[in-house]
Amino acid sequence: MLIRELSRKTDASVRSLRYYETKKMLLPKRLENGYREYDDTAIKRVKTIQLYLSLGLNTDAIAQIIECPTTTIQNRPLCKAAYELYKVKLDEVNQQLEILHNVQLRLQETISELDKPG
Repeated sequence: MLIRELSRKTDASVRSLRYYETKKMLLPKRLENGYREYDDTAIKRVKTIQLYLSLGLNTDAIAQIIECPTTTIQNRPLCKAAYELYKVKLDEVNQQLEILHNVQLRLQETISELDKPG
């Protein structure tokens, strides 16, 4: 399939697909006319990239683990690199949540002070 069809089947923009190729996450064949040709496995690969992006991973991190199996056995990831990356990302998310919680508390305190009769 050509890039436009892959784009349509995955809801990824043509620009994104070309970017994934520059990051070596997608490796299309080139036709004689220079067009990219993708096989059906590209659909699953793009969906995997989209999943990782939705988890907040950047494309450099995804490129490191894209070859890892995405399924688990006995609730353990099959790929240690993906597991380690998940732990790092979870730590980042927890730090962001803590910052947001502190901001929330300060805002509540400030509003309470401003609500007091003067």
